[in-house]
Amino acid sequence: MNAGRGSCVSLESVRQAAAVIAGQVVRTACTYSHTLSRVTGADVFLKFENHQFTAAFKERGALNKLLSLTPAQREAGVIAMSAGNHAQAVAYHAERLGIAATIVMPAHTPNVKVRNTRRHGARVVLEGETVAEAGDVADRMMREQGLTLVHPYDDAHVIAGQGTAALEFLEDLPDLDFLVVPVGGGGLIAGVATVARALHPQVRVVGVQSERFPAVRQALAGEAIRCGQATIADGIAVKRPGQFTLPIIRALVDDIVLVAEEPLEQAILYLLEIEKTVVEGAGAAGLAALLSHPDRFRGRRVGLILCGGNIDLLPLSAVMQRGLIRTGRIARVRVGIPDVPGSLAQLTALLARLDANVVQISHQRVFTDLSLRAAEVEATIETLGAEHTADILAALRAEGYDTVTAEGDPHPGERQPRATVPPRGV
Repeated sequence: MNAGRGSCVSLESVRQAAAVIAGQVVRTACTYSHTLSRVTGADVFLKFENHQFTAAFKERGALNKLLSLTPAQREAGVIAMSAGNHAQAVAYHAERLGIAATIVMPAHTPNVKVRNTRRHGARVVLEGETVAEAGDVADRMMREQGLTLVHPYDDAHVIAGQGTAALEFLEDLPDLDFLVVPVGGGGLIAGVATVARALHPQVRVVGVQSERFPAVRQALAGEAIRCGQATIADGIAVKRPGQFTLPIIRALVDDIVLVAEEPLEQAILYLLEIEKTVVEGAGAAGLAALLSHPDRFRGRRVGLILCGGNIDLLPLSAVMQRGLIRTGRIARVRVGIPDVPGSLAQLTALLARLDANVVQISHQRVFTDLSLRAAEVEATIETLGAEHTADILAALRAEGYDTVTAEGDPHPGERQPRATVPPRGV
């Protein structure tokens, strides 16, 4: 599964790719973010690859590869393995070009990604528990059916196509100090580093991986590859680095940094709130690196490639809710109240006077060690932030309520139940 591995990738091949795909992919905007610059301490410039038609940079490499095929290869058709963005890119451009495409996806790929791939006319085969196993299936089908493989990253045409993103970025902003690039199998960063080193060698190229999937960093260090089970940055959750991309990364990339899940989620939320743009976990990895390693980038001009925006709505909703909790804008309080008519109304009236918006409220009498004449109320409230939440809790206590907050608890399953003391007179 290494089509094109024998060819070289150069600035010239990237420029050729740019000429070939021109007008068939979006030349995405590169903009300065005033607010993210203030938040991170760096001068932050964003390239919106999530604005491609299939919402990811993968179109660049997939299209360049498809346009390199001979007439006989086009007639026979192509095959790819992917769990998401590459699948949609190959399917979309193959349909445009009249090329039959088969996409092998892991058996448990989310339905929305399967539907989106099929919508572009591709035949989808669901086999294998992981992308690597799906790749083995694709390799077998390629040989048996005479198909041409469009590898997601380990291919010279694919890498050159991905490098066109850097060509555009550095044409628009030639005086960057850093290009910070998400790394999965390495196709994007290999293309980016090839362009940066040739055009502007002063630009430092830094890759970003999830702490749970540090395969490229481990491979560069000569370590055994050990990865976790899941990450919000599933687009870069690759356990098998490219045999073609790895030497390019070793030769041209300055460093690979790791980011944890919380800054990845925080970065998704920042980009949604501040830039009004939806990115997936992989697309937010560059900003997560700035949040995780601020001293490294402070005061420097940093280019971030928002490489993709395909995130399912349920995970996006969860990221939003968790982010609101971490910043104190949603809090959960438990208080004891007298078990008499009007007590709940008094509590909610007090919360209203404190400008706390009640999102959800419930009360119960059994699972508590309060007096039998008391009830325990749990309220989820929306506030203006951590300071406002603290003021609300102080006011509740001043009125005689003993409050317990649960926002931001990193180990809710380990929290021991605490009695909440009802207000005066209970």
